[in-house]
Amino acid sequence: MSIPLDQARYLNLATRRRNGDEVLTPVWFAVSGDGYVCFTASDAGKVKRIRANPRVRIAPCDMRGGLLGPWQDAHASLVNDAAEAAQAYRALRARYGWQMWLLDLFSRLSGRYTRRAVIRLHPDAR
Repeated sequence: MSIPLDQARYLNLATRRRNGDEVLTPVWFAVSGDGYVCFTASDAGKVKRIRANPRVRIAPCDMRGGLLGPWQDAHASLVNDAAEAAQAYRALRARYGWQMWLLDLFSRLSGRYTRRAVIRLHPDAR
């Protein structure tokens, strides 16, 4: 069964290492404008890989990364604008509700909230 990416709970983000090996990571995401947004720790491997190569693939998946639909080529970029990051968090909070609220709370308590990176994903036109 294939479900549209917009309806999936998780997005599988495929980034590439410098040697070409693909790394698959299931992430929370939200629709924002003409693309998607997600977040991660600013020192996470996927951030380093996106800086080196912004070409990624995305697909709907379950929480363990099991594919629920086809892969799409996309372009990833790191959000540096505070207003755009705030909009991304609003979209994520609207989508994940109390779960995002709880994650934000524990991130603030642990001091990790300010060390997040927001990633914007733009699927390629088909």
